[in-house]
Amino acid sequence: MLQVSRKFEYGLHAVTFLALQEHGRVVTVKEMAEEIGFSQVFLAKAMQNLKKAGIARSVQGVKGGYMLGRLPEKITVAEIGIAIEGEPHLMRCSQQECQCEIEANCNHRGYMVNLQLRIHELLEETNIAMLLERFGKP
Repeated sequence: MLQVSRKFEYGLHAVTFLALQEHGRVVTVKEMAEEIGFSQVFLAKAMQNLKKAGIARSVQGVKGGYMLGRLPEKITVAEIGIAIEGEPHLMRCSQQECQCEIEANCNHRGYMVNLQLRIHELLEETNIAMLLERFGKP
């Protein structure tokens, strides 16, 4: 069945971790990895993608590390997924140029494309502030 990737989980955990820090606090990848319980190497790669997307901001120097690039209410779960994984595709045929051998006789392509759109809409309408408010630890 459908399962989000470990890379996406790392990115989402990193962003929520940063969102829970005091405003302006810079956190190292090492500190995040230890606190969350993830691989530092894997988390560092996720942070680079989040930085490129403007979701996280890096601070150089001795007291360097990462902080959020925008307010939590301005970062959607969809943006994190796209930054980490690229555009989502549930099936080969949901891409622009379908190269599926049964495309001409497929009875459920429309359903799968609709499912993909609905999942994307859910991720797009959920921002980090909402996610923490609804599902975060007290």
